Amino acid sequence: MSRSLLKILLLSAAAAATLLLNSCNAISGLGRDLQNASRAVQNG
Repeated sequence: MSRSLLKILLLSAAAAATLLLNSCNAISGLGRDLQNASRAVQNG
């Protein structure tokens, strides 16, 4: 495998890992927002 191909693969893997971690944070933040909204509706 050539060095440039290896660099491209490593950078792609790092980018994919970063996107995965950011999406997990966004989903957990959305869950917290929904919980807060439901509490606000329940407390009226």
